[in-house]
Amino acid sequence: MPRRKGAPEVNAGSMADIAFLLLIFFLVTTTIETDAGLDRMLPPMEPPEEDVVIKQKNIFTVNINKNGQLLVEDELMQLKGLRNAAIAFLENGADGSCNYCKGRRDPGSSDNPTKAIISLKNDRETKYSTYITVQNELVGAYNDLRDRESQRIFGRDFTDMEKEYLNPETASSIRDDLKDKVKRIQDMFPQKLSEAETTSN
Repeated sequence: MPRRKGAPEVNAGSMADIAFLLLIFFLVTTTIETDAGLDRMLPPMEPPEEDVVIKQKNIFTVNINKNGQLLVEDELMQLKGLRNAAIAFLENGADGSCNYCKGRRDPGSSDNPTKAIISLKNDRETKYSTYITVQNELVGAYNDLRDRESQRIFGRDFTDMEKEYLNPETASSIRDDLKDKVKRIQDMFPQKLSEAETTSN
């Protein structure tokens, strides 16, 4: 009696090899999207203070509408003029207590850098790129003033000192030396950048 032929067996070993190679291929060639964001260091948590009354003249208001236009202190302004306007506000020194400020001492503007606050507000439909550009200009105003005073006192830019201080690879002895210098300059021009809740117009 003739033998019945059974169903041919499939060699699954080569299939597993192909699947493994495809997996490696996709892992190597796939790019992983990284979230874009802002590099910001949050201040340490402090106990809540009593309500502080802030004079309106110590608040520098910047509004961005959905078309990307800037309304600075209730006046339309081009982006290229924002940094200089913010610098003029921060170092106005109306109360005369700031001996390193080179401002006009306009009585209608900020009293001194420690009281000066920049308030940034944008529309919900504002482009993210516009918002980032405006914020960079405002932070740049702080950095320009800090760099100026750091050059005057320590002979080097504040931004370079801060970068070196925050670098985990910097030797602890150097970081200890930089800590007081960085804090001194930060105290001269504290970054008070308030971001108000977005609105829809």
